[in-house]
Amino acid sequence: MDELTERRRAFTSAAHWFVATTVLADDRWNHPALGEWTVLDLVGHTSRALLTVESYLSDEPLPLDVESAVDYYRLATTGHTDPAAVAHRGREAGAALGDAPAEAVAEIAERVLARLGMVSESAHVATPVGNMRLVDYLPSRTFELTVHTCDLAAALGADIDVPEAAAAEAATLAGGLAARAGSAGTLLLGVTGRSTLPDDFTVL
Repeated sequence: MDELTERRRAFTSAAHWFVATTVLADDRWNHPALGEWTVLDLVGHTSRALLTVESYLSDEPLPLDVESAVDYYRLATTGHTDPAAVAHRGREAGAALGDAPAEAVAEIAERVLARLGMVSESAHVATPVGNMRLVDYLPSRTFELTVHTCDLAAALGADIDVPEAAAAEAATLAGGLAARAGSAGTLLLGVTGRSTLPDDFTVL
């Protein structure tokens, strides 16, 4: 299996899980979900992990600025992303889903996955922090879909049953982020039950 096929499979499994979990919201769109976000806001924000793939894709090769998903996150979380702006975009994205958010999410996923199925391994994306190969960008979108669907499932009281391919991709990226930040030891001791993770621990 080539690299793009493998990463596309992880992204697809995460997208399908997000769609299935969104359906469970039913009439709870205004319920609290994550921080200041409602369920609708969280779903809107998570849908951007699909929409950005679509909007950033380039049919032409681009000069590369960012070499990996780890590099992407380090750049995105170091002065390039305003938390208030992220929160606002999440609310806007939720509102943009209209009167039938679950159906809108399903339509977005179907469209983006179809588009993704037609691209070659040489595809590039133009992100706010620089140009990347699509194959290097996709793990960041799988991570976003997976983590935020966990958030959504928790808010809805649903089982957090992460698909294996999505879980493996997200965990690999989390490990890479921890290694880059110098916190891999803390992460490894925590996930192996040797110690508890600090309350404020994050790999982002």
